[in-house]
Amino acid sequence: MRAFFYALILTVLLPAQGREQSIDIYLRDDVYTDYVAFLAGRSPLAVSDFSGKRVRRDVVDMIVAQQALRLGGFEYTFNYRVGKINFRNTRLLEQGKLLISFDTYWRADALILSEAVFVSDAVIRQGEYYAGIYSHPDNTRVQSITSLADMTALTAVSTPRWRSDWRTLQALPLKRMIKEDEWLSQARMVSMQWVDFMLMPLMPQYNNHYQLDNISLKAHPHFVVQIKDSRHFVVSRNHPQGQQAFKALQKGLAKLREQGRIRAAYEQAGFIPDLTQMAVLNSPLERQKSSPE
Repeated sequence: MRAFFYALILTVLLPAQGREQSIDIYLRDDVYTDYVAFLAGRSPLAVSDFSGKRVRRDVVDMIVAQQALRLGGFEYTFNYRVGKINFRNTRLLEQGKLLISFDTYWRADALILSEAVFVSDAVIRQGEYYAGIYSHPDNTRVQSITSLADMTALTAVSTPRWRSDWRTLQALPLKRMIKEDEWLSQARMVSMQWVDFMLMPLMPQYNNHYQLDNISLKAHPHFVVQIKDSRHFVVSRNHPQGQQAFKALQKGLAKLREQGRIRAAYEQAGFIPDLTQMAVLNSPLERQKSSPE
């Protein structure tokens, strides 16, 4: 019995660095599936080349976050809790039940939560984010657009909870915008052609063709839309390890940025497109060409 109590005291007093500790992270199931497939048995800390199959913006976010945390000295491991998760993540962050969102937030959305979360330095900086214009592959109204003026016949779906996406769509000359808060419902509406298109990250390793169960969405082959905002990680102020994780994250992101590894990751993944091959639909030049004489 005395040996049991000595063992218990040692367990309580042993420093965190000396014990294996795991923190729960909540993820959408489709993101986790692609994350595991992309790693193919590798440690996320060992990834230096982000080209390849199954990589997407969410997957790059996950790996960059883990590399930054470890570079900054955060030694905890992560236990992934997978499900149909969307805005529930925000509530968990505010409640301190989720340490960090491995899916970056728009700065406009993150600042609204600043009383409950720490906001990291920009991962994707202002002017670097280009979204694909995704519709059902058979939706010729979208797939055949040739200029900004063609958007007047189209409908789009998003949510005002994603402030930067919503404002970007509002600035386009659309026929109508439909509000739907759940991402999966948005994707289904577009796949069923009840709505013409939605904005999503580019996925060149999938030929910009997103498929999940009965959902099939394909990006326009020549046009992208620039979203004029930056993306950031958010860390819960109310989680027991929140402050420690945020300090490590900021330190690690600074090192990755100095080494050029953050932009390289998103470029290798094809998320930052080659603008010699793609045109920006909402660029000032395109607006000028589409305006009446």
